Amino acid sequence: MNWKVITTEAVYKKALARAMEIFHAEEGTPEDDELGVLLLLLKDYEDKHILMPQIEVLEVIKDKMQEQGIKNKDLEGIIGSKSHVSSILSGRRDITLKMAQKLRDFFNLPAELFLRAN
Repeated sequence: MNWKVITTEAVYKKALARAMEIFHAEEGTPEDDELGVLLLLLKDYEDKHILMPQIEVLEVIKDKMQEQGIKNKDLEGIIGSKSHVSSILSGRRDITLKMAQKLRDFFNLPAELFLRAN
């Protein structure tokens, strides 16, 4: 099939189904070429039409803390004083770049999470 820019959900679903069908195509085959084109077209459609929910960085940090049994005082070495930690976790203060880097490393979180924080 000759694929074109995807503009409707029906064509998107058809393209997605076809991509799944040929997902394991051998490299260098016509199906592999078709898959490459389909993946680009699908990404373009998704970028334009599918909104991803915004992730609240503070909620992620709090969830990670609960998951790992970490208390506020455990973050003092990363964020600063007890009052600093409290201000950050309550949203009264913004996370600085330095804090974001330390939190990213401490919780093993993707850096992109902190780029959307403010």
